[in-house]
Amino acid sequence: MADLILFNKPFRVLSQFTDDRRDPSKPVRATLADWIPVPGVYPAGRLDYDSEGLLLLTNEGSLQHRIASPSQKMPKTYWVQVEGRITDDALAQLEHGVRLKDGATAPARAARMDDPVVWDRTPPVRYRESVPTSWLELTITEGRNRQVRRMTAAVGFPTLRLIRYRIGDWTLDGLKPGQFRTVEVHIPEPGPRRKRPAATRKFGKSPRSARKR
Repeated sequence: MADLILFNKPFRVLSQFTDDRRDPSKPVRATLADWIPVPGVYPAGRLDYDSEGLLLLTNEGSLQHRIASPSQKMPKTYWVQVEGRITDDALAQLEHGVRLKDGATAPARAARMDDPVVWDRTPPVRYRESVPTSWLELTITEGRNRQVRRMTAAVGFPTLRLIRYRIGDWTLDGLKPGQFRTVEVHIPEPGPRRKRPAATRKFGKSPRSARKR
């Protein structure tokens, strides 16, 4: 068994335990050390500084790999507030894949959703009476840099607020911003290693031995 920390990361908190920015003219940013007093754990993946929601941490390397490695394709679900009323065409584009500068995204699941009952953000999203907003639920299996924001912008609906709700089977249900809980996760025992078949011996002289004669 391994311990897994489920943390509801607040807005403008780094997904690391130290702020490595070396600019004394700028204020030190909040980090995980301000919220999680647990030694020996590290994030399984990351969540942008200006995004909120579920971040997983563990002290078990195999579990970290299972969650964070792109090869595992673990689904991640986001609640996304965008500028404008999201259209059917935009949702279809998100589902089929959007072409970004670093290539087309994999197919995703995208659907409109009612405004979720969530905590107020500090500072709040800027309200403009003339510009409506809408929410969608987006599930992806990739982890490119700022991918969700780039995807919604590519289909004409810039992201205003981004909350990660689910990673695999884990959600942020019951967690307020800055709160965390620990769960135990079963780590499968590695199976027996298969022996590689012995190389088939070929009879006869190799070209090199033949040349030596």
